[in-house]
Amino acid sequence: MPDESTRRMLLQACLNGAREVTAHPGLSADATLAAADAARAVAAGAQEVHVHPKDAEGRDSLAADDVARWLRALRSACQDVPIGVTTGAWIEPDVEKRLTAIAEWTELPDYASVNWHETGADRVAALLLSRGVGVEAGIWDPTGLEAWSTSPSRAECTRVLIELPDEAAEVVRRHAEGLIAHVRLDEPSVPILLHGEERSAWPALTLAVELGVDSRIGLEDTLTLPDGRTAPDNASLVRAASALVYSR
Repeated sequence: MPDESTRRMLLQACLNGAREVTAHPGLSADATLAAADAARAVAAGAQEVHVHPKDAEGRDSLAADDVARWLRALRSACQDVPIGVTTGAWIEPDVEKRLTAIAEWTELPDYASVNWHETGADRVAALLLSRGVGVEAGIWDPTGLEAWSTSPSRAECTRVLIELPDEAAEVVRRHAEGLIAHVRLDEPSVPILLHGEERSAWPALTLAVELGVDSRIGLEDTLTLPDGRTAPDNASLVRAASALVYSR
């Protein structure tokens, strides 16, 4: 893996998340519209895209047809850009049904996030790896950290996502640095992507720039720009984040 001290900081665009499509005008259940939004985010400085494929009603989906439709649309609009998806348990709480859905994917993402505090994380990760899909290990708390640290898939992960909840800015550093320190004890060379949500989104990105780890921004994590104004779209969020990244 690249040396963290010399590698370029990665900025990922997280397009939509589990938000209702009515939460912001920039969100859509239409894969073609989302793909055009993704292309603008890439033009603004994102090097990768993380997306939650949706069904016709705008709900997160693991169904093969939905995943394929979204991946094809994004790849057509964002050629040669790595595209990742979610495997969140909220989409399908039943582990066996979740595994079956992933096994049926016909269009494969470049990577998929696996939340290690969720039941079945090891099995989901193993299935993804067996299909040639990279795994982003989502670690939100000590429970997930402990589960990942003993996972047989730990060393095979593409990166670790340190995912901070909606929390006050003053606790972001302590929370993030504690989780990062433990990850580096287990896997010193694994790339780390630090991000927050809502109140912690911009403080986490600023800290990621300071620490030289990867980060992400987009309407999944926040609807507002650093100055508190509502962001018009994902591209505006990525543009603001890029200004922070490249000012270091």
